[in-house]
Amino acid sequence: MAIVSYKPTSPARRQMTSQDFSAITTDKPRKQLLLVKKAAVGRNNQGRITTRHRGGGVRRFIRSTNFKMPAGTELVVESIEYDPGRSARIALAKDQNGHYHYILATQGVKVGSKLSVADELPIKKGNRLPIKNIPVGTTIHNVELQPGKGGQLARSAGARAQLSAKEGQQAHIKLPSGEIRTVGIECMATIGAVGNEKHQNVVIGKAGRNRQKGKRPTVRGVVMAAVDHPHGGGDGGRHRMARPPTTPWGQKTLGFKTRSRRANNKHIIRSRHQGKRK
Repeated sequence: MAIVSYKPTSPARRQMTSQDFSAITTDKPRKQLLLVKKAAVGRNNQGRITTRHRGGGVRRFIRSTNFKMPAGTELVVESIEYDPGRSARIALAKDQNGHYHYILATQGVKVGSKLSVADELPIKKGNRLPIKNIPVGTTIHNVELQPGKGGQLARSAGARAQLSAKEGQQAHIKLPSGEIRTVGIECMATIGAVGNEKHQNVVIGKAGRNRQKGKRPTVRGVVMAAVDHPHGGGDGGRHRMARPPTTPWGQKTLGFKTRSRRANNKHIIRSRHQGKRK
């Protein structure tokens, strides 16, 4: 996939880029696999805003993607499609029983490619098998955390994880963030990396494109009034913080560690922050 630029007919167009959709083979999704995306616009059941900067955006039909294909499935890719609910491309695949499934499109998988899900398979892009039967050093994606639950790790566009080592019933997986964590060797993973790897190079170019994606404007705390943010207030002069950086509710931020999922710490061998300058 390439990045497409525009003629500079306006200041926004000069910088704007978008994806090349030439790899997509059809613009008509499988109707039985469509779901309407009902936007919550950042509000809870009482109508109060719990997540800021969300709302609006175009109406979307999400594709029902299968992340836990059962073993013994034989698939043939019939089309490569766009999914508005994710950055990666998806593939419409037909199994041996005539049923259709949407799966993540692996790099190198094309229309007509034959994919399989089984305990023992050739190490081929798009095949899905248990980690215990994958050689160390192999690039993988859509990795399970619990056997049978479905893939949860490395699913976005261009994402790839690496099988670093195996020790007993555990395998070491190096994630795209740089974190190394343990996963059971019975968990399934797909060979190869996720397609649409140039997605991260797209330049939005103007605020209107973010509004179409359901993202509302963000305002810095230092330009707010004192009643609206801890950084707010002042005489309209230099915008400086009168206290350490905090969220609108007083929680320290910008480098302050807030992670509290201690139950997962035993699975993390190397944090994504290790080896980086603080």
